[in-house]
Amino acid sequence: MTRAEAVRVPLGTIMKEWGRIGSIGFGGPPTHIALLRTLCVDQRAWITAREFEDGIAATNLLPGPASTQLAIFCAWRLRGWVGAVIGGVFFIAPGLILILALSALFLAANPPVWVLGAAAGAGAAVPAVALHAAIGLMPASRNRMRETRGTRIRWVVYLVVGIAAGALAGTYLVLVLIACGLVEIVITRDWRSGTGNKAASVVFLPLLTHVGAVGGLGALAWVAMKVGLLSYGGGFVIIPLMQHDAVTIYHWMTGAQFLNAVALGQITPGPVVQTVAVVGFAAAGLGGGLLAALVAFVPSFFFVIFGGRYFDRLRANPTIQAFLTGAGATVIGAIAGSAIPLGLALTQLWQAGVLAAALVWLLALRRGVVSALIAAGVIGVIAVLLGAPVSH
Repeated sequence: MTRAEAVRVPLGTIMKEWGRIGSIGFGGPPTHIALLRTLCVDQRAWITAREFEDGIAATNLLPGPASTQLAIFCAWRLRGWVGAVIGGVFFIAPGLILILALSALFLAANPPVWVLGAAAGAGAAVPAVALHAAIGLMPASRNRMRETRGTRIRWVVYLVVGIAAGALAGTYLVLVLIACGLVEIVITRDWRSGTGNKAASVVFLPLLTHVGAVGGLGALAWVAMKVGLLSYGGGFVIIPLMQHDAVTIYHWMTGAQFLNAVALGQITPGPVVQTVAVVGFAAAGLGGGLLAALVAFVPSFFFVIFGGRYFDRLRANPTIQAFLTGAGATVIGAIAGSAIPLGLALTQLWQAGVLAAALVWLLALRRGVVSALIAAGVIGVIAVLLGAPVSH
């Protein structure tokens, strides 16, 4: 009998506590994980430390926002699928409400000049945030591979391929990630044991998502589904794909507005995947924002509710591990590479100075992302009030 079974946690408690974490979870996955551990392991002892660590490891193997899936997983361990749904919804809702409210302000037809300045300043720091996210993921990715000369070379190759794909591939980034995962399966497969039999199942779902949509709400739902299914290794990997669809293919937003969307996804509580709600708002108003968020987060609920009992098998499967080793390094490169199109979307010279300052703040001084974006927004407000040009 688990601790959760010994003490039946009321659903009202899950609503309250998961809603609280969703409201104060500024700072991304590290903050979410720390808050969940403090609640579930240290304070209430609902889940053992081992169960919690296993949950972290398993959700990091899944596509989608890992910290959101961990919140759903913890609630699932306490009260089954009902707890998972309630916990996940109350964890997501506060950040979603805030980001949609900010979308209405930042995407208004004639926003105040200070709003344009704040958006332009915060948006200028986004490429630095992408580089910071990629660098932060590198140590864990390297540790997945055995320390031999061949594995080190492969890791670097996957990384470089990912950088190029993140900068240039657009929608085809997904196929590059799949290809690198399959290459690692082929290289590491034990051909005598037949451990590669399930390789097709690893990549079947992403291949299904590489299909076009005509337009309108169908296109928005399709873009959101790709976001929910393809954010391997962290939400930033879907940024270049989302940018390509929202700006280049469907013209829902300008490049500058997309930078604002990414910035909003960073400064609000919740995962960067919530950026898709801003894209949805730009495409079809409040209804579009809600639709995009719903479609993007639904896969995470399904993965946990229907797959939670198989998480141990997932971690032990060598084929899946090999695929994630190759695709994971490529994902990190793609996140770093996404800084290139994001940087090219900047339209004013003064924004280059903000970007340089953000790079120093994040990479040299190693300060936080939220503080970098807020400071960049303040600089943007000051700049436009002093007469600096700004695009809308």
